[in-house]
Amino acid sequence: MDAVLVVNADLGPLHRVTVQHAIRMLCRRVAEIHEAEPDQLIGVFPMPRVVRLVRYVVTRWRFTAGPAWSRGGVLRRDGRRCAYCDAPASTIDHILPRSRGGRNTWRNTTAACYECNQRKSDRTPAEAGMPLRREPVTPGWAALAGR
Repeated sequence: MDAVLVVNADLGPLHRVTVQHAIRMLCRRVAEIHEAEPDQLIGVFPMPRVVRLVRYVVTRWRFTAGPAWSRGGVLRRDGRRCAYCDAPASTIDHILPRSRGGRNTWRNTTAACYECNQRKSDRTPAEAGMPLRREPVTPGWAALAGR
């Protein structure tokens, strides 16, 4: 187990931390174990899967503009599947190529396999004759945290 989910006092998901960080939170008593691995201990603490904060933390920032764009976020949003052929994806493709002013935004990028990314090159999907199987969307916080 490499990551522990941290949830707010109202059980809303916040982020993930390492097991070591979660144990430090337990020692400082800012969190308590909400869910643990059965029959596994770290010192006196059960191995945590989910820790819940003792006090509610205001997360107004989570409901403003949504998560910032990232390569990993695009791959996670698209389920690591190519938007052109549905094969496993490992690269990011710009729908409007960067050479033509396309930017790193949620609605202009999609996951693509290496072959489709090379074949499309610096053309739009219409110019390359490669229609998108799904339209890219701006994900919410829950969509990125839930996978």
